[in-house]
Amino acid sequence: MSDRTMTRQVLLFISVLSLSSVHGQVSYSIPEEMAKGSLVGNIAQDLGLDIKRLKSGKARIYTGDSAEYIELNKERGVLLIRERIDREALCGQTTPCALDFQIILENPMEFYSITIEVTDVNDNAPVFIKSEMKFRISESAVNGAKFALERAMDLDVGINGLQSYSLKPTDHFILKLQNQPDGGKTVEMVLQKPLDREKQDQLSLILTAIDGGDPQLSGTVQIHITVLDANDNAPVFTQAIYKATLRENSPKGTVLISVSASDSDQGSNSEIRYSISNSQDGNHELFEINEDNGGVRLVGNIDYEKARQYQIHVQAGDDGGLTDSCKIMVDVVDENDNKPAINVMSKSSVISEDIKAGTVVTMINIQDPDSGENGIVQCAINENIPFIMKSTSVNFFTVVTDSDLDRERDSEYNISVTCSDEGVPSLSSSVTLTLQISDVNDNAPVFERSSYEAYIIENNTPGLSIFTVKARDADWNQNARVSYILEDSSVNGVPVSSYVSVSADSGVIHAVRSFDYEQIKDFQFRVKAQDGGSPPLSSNVTVKIMIQDQNDNAPQVLYPVQTSSSLVAEMVPRSADVGYLVTKVVAVDVDSGQNAWLSYKLQKATDRALFEVGSQNGEIRTIRQVNDKDAVKQRLTVVVEDNGQPSRSATVNVNVAVADSFPEVLSEFTDFTHDKEYNDNLTFYLVLALAVVSFFFIVSIIAILSVKCYRWRRERMFYKSNGNLPVIPYYPPLYADVGGTGTLRHVYNYEVCGTTDSRKSDMKYVRPYSQSVISLDGTQTLPHAQRDNLTIDNEDNQQKPPNADWRFTQGQRPGPSGAGGPPEMAMGTGPWPNPPTEAEQLQALMAAANEVSEATATLGPGTMGLSTRYSPQFTLQHVPDYRQNVYIPGSTATLTSNPQQQQQQQMLMQQQMAAQHQALQAQPSEAAAQPEPPKPAQTPASKKKSTKKEKK
Repeated sequence: MSDRTMTRQVLLFISVLSLSSVHGQVSYSIPEEMAKGSLVGNIAQDLGLDIKRLKSGKARIYTGDSAEYIELNKERGVLLIRERIDREALCGQTTPCALDFQIILENPMEFYSITIEVTDVNDNAPVFIKSEMKFRISESAVNGAKFALERAMDLDVGINGLQSYSLKPTDHFILKLQNQPDGGKTVEMVLQKPLDREKQDQLSLILTAIDGGDPQLSGTVQIHITVLDANDNAPVFTQAIYKATLRENSPKGTVLISVSASDSDQGSNSEIRYSISNSQDGNHELFEINEDNGGVRLVGNIDYEKARQYQIHVQAGDDGGLTDSCKIMVDVVDENDNKPAINVMSKSSVISEDIKAGTVVTMINIQDPDSGENGIVQCAINENIPFIMKSTSVNFFTVVTDSDLDRERDSEYNISVTCSDEGVPSLSSSVTLTLQISDVNDNAPVFERSSYEAYIIENNTPGLSIFTVKARDADWNQNARVSYILEDSSVNGVPVSSYVSVSADSGVIHAVRSFDYEQIKDFQFRVKAQDGGSPPLSSNVTVKIMIQDQNDNAPQVLYPVQTSSSLVAEMVPRSADVGYLVTKVVAVDVDSGQNAWLSYKLQKATDRALFEVGSQNGEIRTIRQVNDKDAVKQRLTVVVEDNGQPSRSATVNVNVAVADSFPEVLSEFTDFTHDKEYNDNLTFYLVLALAVVSFFFIVSIIAILSVKCYRWRRERMFYKSNGNLPVIPYYPPLYADVGGTGTLRHVYNYEVCGTTDSRKSDMKYVRPYSQSVISLDGTQTLPHAQRDNLTIDNEDNQQKPPNADWRFTQGQRPGPSGAGGPPEMAMGTGPWPNPPTEAEQLQALMAAANEVSEATATLGPGTMGLSTRYSPQFTLQHVPDYRQNVYIPGSTATLTSNPQQQQQQQMLMQQQMAAQHQALQAQPSEAAAQPEPPKPAQTPASKKKSTKKEKK
């Protein structure tokens, strides 16, 4: 079939219909039996559409309930064969045979009607129903006798249908074709040569049916003829064509018509039998005939929608084999037996709530196979919904929006479409379309209350949940997802975020800190609820937090004042009467409410029968007459208790002296100071401070020993023997010791006598250990400071003044924040510019110890005495002011911020170096004759310390 030339005829009709949608109609003509994927036509070109429009509009083919033989290629814009088309199975004998379908586009919705005519191809050969035909022909049959033959069936139509017959052999019979009014042809076998039963009683002929296709196709059937004795009259029907009418859906057994034929013969040759000779179109399954009387009745189901007319070929034959034929034309009358079929061509399942009125949401096609009024259909939808139905063309309807939509009012619509025909009785069908309304963020969150108040007890745990705010959003899904945000504000100058936090998801308000009712009693802030829409919508609400008091403060006694350093006693004369007001205990409670209601009661007393305490006012009064037997010293312990749950209390001791004169009181109360109870916390802190100081002292001693050991080993490496005088290389003075030893260059022992009363503590310094260094040969060497000077003399170099880089600025001097005194305050004179702290005192003590070590080192080997300046009675007054000056360890030079003092120090250093050079040339014993340093004048501090030691 692919070798043939196929002609396609394309007819394009375009018409403009309602709703601004362009509908067109295109017709194609194709042969049947085309291969899958064969081209039908370029639909995009024929309709004038762009290929992009086919893609964006999601073009598709709508065929209803029919099979889909055609497919649309949107990439090329052409129609292709999807399934092989068999015209005979599709249309049968109906001509022309056409396929009707629609092409639907969306955005906007459009549809086009397509008609494809399927032309016949000679793909079916003529076929006889029976494999053979049998005749009984009398030998008396005359020339020209006719014998009707069963026609062959050819499913093809037109030129490809059945065209001619041929009969072989043709010794006795020839074929004769007769045209029928309906366009068909009857085949008759005509006797042209008389039969002779005695010569041949059986004849066998071949009947061939030939169609007009190219190439021609044919079918054959074998004819068996039995020659009988003479029967020279054939049956004759009264009518060549009979007509009958039958309503569809008639019950089985309904009699349509009766046919009749007559035979002039007599006897058995006149007996006629009727039969349906042609079973084409399946008539033998729908109708049957009574072979005796010729009555035709219905045996199947008649459907007007399948066939509107039937042709029944009836044959009458006698026993002699003579036959005649007629045709019955049966017209089917339509009944309203089909409901309208509702086919949704395209629909929107979800539309936005802000869609405009008049938007098409659904396109519907209605099909009713009935005819006349039975096939006229009207459609409507249910009321009270914002949609209406419009008719665009015959059997096509659209559902459009009629008003504005609101998802919060109705989130879903069930549109019931009902279609009814005009038959009697009318038949109808309905379908329900579900339409979802998508949400638009058009509603802001709304809090359940216009404002909130919440309560929380003070001293709460941080992170405690206080309250929950709740807002609801009428929107849906993401647009209804509410987030809670704490707006920026301040409470008493502090950001509110340091007080509370808000959970973004749940709206739970948590306390960030522990609240104190005595500091803040209430505060308020604003919480914003914001949805997840785009753009987001929000609303605010005010939340007020009320803090409730808790009994977390014990009463505080204002009077009498409790002190550990002074003795306070109330004096009661011995002549006091009953109810004498001794004193009044005054207490307050910073709590509020009943937590601040105070009550007083006497816990213990030297004599409970003498005093009482007012439970409400705290007044201490006598409850009996004071007599001479009452002790002078009376101690009362009063408990002040609040009314909280649980209650808190405070205790106050009241000393009462029962005496008439003050000297009597003094004689009795002299030992009160020895009996008083000290504060346990003060004792604990003193012990802790002592332990810390001892720890740091031990660490310093270990560090000093490590440094000294390191220096000793280094000096041993550089010793050179030269008689009794060792030669030691010069090392620069150690202006700064980074080894952690500070200003202490020698190991000191000291004794600390400490009590809980700081006024009775004391510290005793012991003389330092000897700093003499013994050489390897057993001779005693000079101290380190003298060795430095000796090395300078040997190298003929004078010591230069201290470098200016070693001078400390005013801000770098030791002391509190670089504080310093006026320029006129010289080293070691006058008091401190500011009262010294404990750290400064410790630094001064360490410096003093250093000076004592240096002074001891300058004495001769046999000298063990110390000058007055370095005696154990040396006080802080003799210590140089380290906040004004900086001492260089190993040297008597002092760096100061005063230019005049710097010049004087340089001159003094040069003199000392010259004197030391002369001392080296003299005998060693001369070193012991060095003058004693001048004894400094006593200061108030030294006097005070000496006095304390004498008392001890």
